[in-house]
Amino acid sequence: MVDLSVGTPVDPVDPVIREALTAASEVPGYPTTVGTADLRTAILDSVARRYAMTDIDPDGVLPVIGTKELIAGLPAQLGLVPGSIVQIPELAYPTYEVGALLAGSRVLRSDTLTDETPTMLYLNSPANPSGRILDVATLRDLVARARDAGAIVVSDECYLGLVWDGEAPSILDPRVSAGDHTNLLAVHSLSKTSNLASYRAGFVVGDPALVRDLLEVRRHSGLMVPYPIQAAMVAALSDDTHEKQQRARYAHRREVLAAAVRAAGLRIDHSDGGLYLWATRGENGRVTVDRLADLGILVAPGDFYGPAGVDHVRIALTATDERIAAAAQRLTAA
Repeated sequence: MVDLSVGTPVDPVDPVIREALTAASEVPGYPTTVGTADLRTAILDSVARRYAMTDIDPDGVLPVIGTKELIAGLPAQLGLVPGSIVQIPELAYPTYEVGALLAGSRVLRSDTLTDETPTMLYLNSPANPSGRILDVATLRDLVARARDAGAIVVSDECYLGLVWDGEAPSILDPRVSAGDHTNLLAVHSLSKTSNLASYRAGFVVGDPALVRDLLEVRRHSGLMVPYPIQAAMVAALSDDTHEKQQRARYAHRREVLAAAVRAAGLRIDHSDGGLYLWATRGENGRVTVDRLADLGILVAPGDFYGPAGVDHVRIALTATDERIAAAAQRLTAA
């Protein structure tokens, strides 16, 4: 079986990161929740260099124990009251909904702002599962309208370093935010671009007032990133070479797999960024899952991410070159 159902890294952690982790492993004391000065500087420098996120207030930076943990706790940690509305994309990573429900909030699935004003609005670009990218104009309009309504905008940008076609701006890009980060939070992970899923290494940047609220809650909850992980994050954020090499690996796998998926009669929609191909045969996605399983290829059904995905499947690029080649051979021979 070629398992292309889960977006988990399979490639080695770069030596520069592992060496930083090892060098910091003897520190016995508690780490700070706010992060070391070196880490905070590395975060600010990296997002400016890689994603054009400039003029970020140094108080608007916070490391987190993986972004899944942050998203699951975010509505509650920011004090959303029961019954408040959390709006998530029509196709969405399940943890957005889970975090809202844990806070007693009501979930609204929509890609546009409606007459129901949300307390919190989640954006995800490039998106999981579809790989859809929101352009500058779309993001600018959503941010402006949400801010006028007093909503907190949380942009999950974990795939921002994996763009294949076009450009994927951050909500903290000056063209989107106009330099005003009020009520804006951008969530970033090192799991995808640096293969640090096992390290649980992520961070959030944006509105310093919101970050201060998060810091206060997380400090008293013991939600602190271990010190050796913080040191490893500094190394990962300061070195662009390994990130570019990993991106090249995924680009090659995407090229091989996309050609085979199309040859097998599936249409690929969106998929301009991220680690997945969002594909359909024009039938219920569960039927497609069964068809591919008969070929020895495991993929995720699209309806796992919301009702709008019922006729799609999500095919991950996170497998070795050998496994991707095996999947491509099975698809083209079918």
